[in-house]
Amino acid sequence: MDQSSIQGTIFDIQRFSTHDGEGIRTNVFLKGCPLACVWCQNPEGIDPKIEPIWLPDKCIYCKACSDYAPAAISWDGDNLVINYAYQGDWSKIIEKCPTTALRFNAGKMTVLQLITELKKDEVFYKFGGGVTFSGGEPLIQIDFLELALIASKQRGWNTAIETALNVSWSSIERVLPYVDTLFADFKIFDNHEHMKHTFVSNNLIKENIGHLLTSEFKDKVIIRTPLIPIYTATKENISMIAKYISKIYPEVKYELLNYNPLAISKYPFTNLTYCFSDMNPTAYTNEEMLYFQNLALESGIRNLVKI
Repeated sequence: MDQSSIQGTIFDIQRFSTHDGEGIRTNVFLKGCPLACVWCQNPEGIDPKIEPIWLPDKCIYCKACSDYAPAAISWDGDNLVINYAYQGDWSKIIEKCPTTALRFNAGKMTVLQLITELKKDEVFYKFGGGVTFSGGEPLIQIDFLELALIASKQRGWNTAIETALNVSWSSIERVLPYVDTLFADFKIFDNHEHMKHTFVSNNLIKENIGHLLTSEFKDKVIIRTPLIPIYTATKENISMIAKYISKIYPEVKYELLNYNPLAISKYPFTNLTYCFSDMNPTAYTNEEMLYFQNLALESGIRNLVKI
């Protein structure tokens, strides 16, 4: 495979992150995910399609876009309405916007283009930082991801991926030799509840966790549970996950991620509805986080990862 021809669909590149691996990191977000969690922190990354979005804070309401393509763009008062069924050339419509208020929600990059972009941050990687591939689900773009990881390791960069593991084991195997840390989400233990709130079964996820935690790469793995009020942040769920993974590998690393109330701000730019649209909870306090951490420790976890 050629680094200059294989393309990935990327919806964001975030710099100076300190929460997704060691040191100062650059996070590359690949578009598309087989899960559709009702609390998704990156809802713009679920659908693999590249589509137009409108950013009202950048709009000057010149209506150049709708004047050019009234079949694609209309207005409901001061709200721009996108006709996603429009089959014409969206790039020409977007070119009409003078402020980039109308733009695509992702773009294509080759591995070579991505590495060139990441080199801008290379100075930070010399002090323990590196590159983290997230999403969406980066493993569904396996050809691009594998090449990007190989190219990163060739430059001596620390690498990490964030995955929900609802992918084939063969895809996971392809990247393991080139990953320094694999963050794997285990959101809900009960399969019925998992299907209800993520729209997929967790059978494959459990199977892949079993493979990972009995493999030669098990010490690269950090299992994570995002603490979502009502959905995942329950005594029963945390206890069952902790017991399950510690039984497979007693020295497993486990991390509990605090709830992020800021995710709701992304939903107006998607066709999705946030699970807490009526009343958004706040992040958990230090005392509340300690309660969940103690639950995990009491349920068999020895290596609890704390930020």
